[in-house]
Amino acid sequence: MMLPRCAVSVCHVLVLVLCLSAAEDFDWTKNNYGSFYYGTFPAGFSWGAGGSAYQTEGAWDQDGKGLSIWDVFSHRKGKIQQNETGDSSCEGYYKFKDDVSLMKELKLNHYRFSISWPRIIPTGIKSDHVNEKGIQYYDELIDTLMENKITPIVTLYHWDLPQVLQEKYGGWQNISMISHFNEFANLCFEKFGNRVKYWITFNNPWSVVVEGYETGEHAPGLRLKGAGAYRAAHHIIKAHAKVWHTYDTQWRGRQKGFIGISLSGDWGEPVDISNQKDIEAAERYVQFNLGWFATPIFHGDYPQVMKDFVGSKSVQQGLGTSRLPTFSPQEKSYIKGTCDFLGIGHFTTRYITHKNNPSGRSGSSYFADRDLAELVDPRWPDPGSEWLYSVPWGFRRLLNFVKTQYGNPMIYVTENGVSEKMLCTELCDEWRIQYFQDYINEMLKAIRDGVNVKGYTAWSLLDKFEWDEGYSERFGLYYVDFRSKNKPRYPKASVQFYKRIISSNGFPNQREVENWRRKSVETCSSSNQLLAADPLTSHMEMVTEIVVPTVCTLCILLSAIFLMFLLRRRN
Repeated sequence: MMLPRCAVSVCHVLVLVLCLSAAEDFDWTKNNYGSFYYGTFPAGFSWGAGGSAYQTEGAWDQDGKGLSIWDVFSHRKGKIQQNETGDSSCEGYYKFKDDVSLMKELKLNHYRFSISWPRIIPTGIKSDHVNEKGIQYYDELIDTLMENKITPIVTLYHWDLPQVLQEKYGGWQNISMISHFNEFANLCFEKFGNRVKYWITFNNPWSVVVEGYETGEHAPGLRLKGAGAYRAAHHIIKAHAKVWHTYDTQWRGRQKGFIGISLSGDWGEPVDISNQKDIEAAERYVQFNLGWFATPIFHGDYPQVMKDFVGSKSVQQGLGTSRLPTFSPQEKSYIKGTCDFLGIGHFTTRYITHKNNPSGRSGSSYFADRDLAELVDPRWPDPGSEWLYSVPWGFRRLLNFVKTQYGNPMIYVTENGVSEKMLCTELCDEWRIQYFQDYINEMLKAIRDGVNVKGYTAWSLLDKFEWDEGYSERFGLYYVDFRSKNKPRYPKASVQFYKRIISSNGFPNQREVENWRRKSVETCSSSNQLLAADPLTSHMEMVTEIVVPTVCTLCILLSAIFLMFLLRRRN
């Protein structure tokens, strides 16, 4: 397998013309994709990294934790690549103090993690049982972060719904989830709110509802096409608002914290800027993703384009009402404004073109409702994940879109990073260095445009369980050897590069940034030596089974043998 390198293409010629009022200080027609801005971020800008409970903690059935939908889903054969599970993952439940030491070494200002609902309320129903050992774990994690002057940013729901709630009520298809989630959140505020000041209700609800209830790729694995995702989203938006009001009325006065939501969104750029249908399709792409959740939270109702398109398709299918649920006037008022800050998760961009989709009953789906097609530029770097292309300029445009659409809210970038998918262990992750450099720089440009970005979270601190991809994709700044029972961590070159960005609060000048890159890559050789030196005995599962600690060493040896074989044949 050829190892990728991020030589970022800057030869893009398409530009955006939005079907909305342009921000006064951002020129949507400007084509400066290749420019790099040297400068620093505002004083007090917060730098961090993140992870989530199911992806990193392991200890799936330890100390009284209940089952989550991901515990059950990952144990079903054929659901996860190579039938892998998050049963042990990074063993973060046991190694959190070591991980906080890594954060301290990185000089992080904040760490974003999630609380596992079934770890502290095993059935998801508070009146059944509260697990004190789960409370104790998060108490110790938060205290350790605080002792090291690292601000905890805590997500309440990062996809691990208690399995009992799925089996008993149908999960987010059922309106009862709103009260159960509120009870869980209220318990978290009570136990941890004296130290946690930044709360995120939901992480990327788009994935929760579309991949969990439309396509079935994620837990709970339901395929309720055309209606399931909309119904689940409706309940999640109401649950978010309920928790915001609970905090606002019961806890804010004492705890002085902030409540937000983390929404993930790709940017959509029209394929043909002279084609009005493509321009409208590109905006529709963003509205059916980010706008689906952000517009109700900021403006009280779904985007008009969603109501129009889903309503029209529903009529064409002979349905009496739209498959997109409606909010009552009271609900609109209750939901509007329930966001102290907006978390933005962003990874990539798509070119968008208009495409008419069939409206028959058999064609009913969230994707068909949008009437568009997604395209990629073959020149965009693609380090591994089939969906993740490096397109830095889309980040600035998305941030300016948020500013324009939602009144320039306070933003924390809650997820941004890149994966690799390769056979060899590769600590010299130059493509990740390039990705971080380019995307963080586009964020800096957005701040210069007037976008109110207060912090950035690199995704992720560690390699971890990547949902339906198992361990085949790695997002971490630190390499985790999942074959070892000890799950040792090794720094990739990107660790040193990101650390220098943090220390300088940006990009001082070209010479210094180039020096960072050179020095970061120089650390790879010593890191590889550390990896190679890890005792073989730590990789023994049985007396007869030894897993070599660095697959790359084996790759290099095999390559050398193959080369010698070719040379001998020539001679």
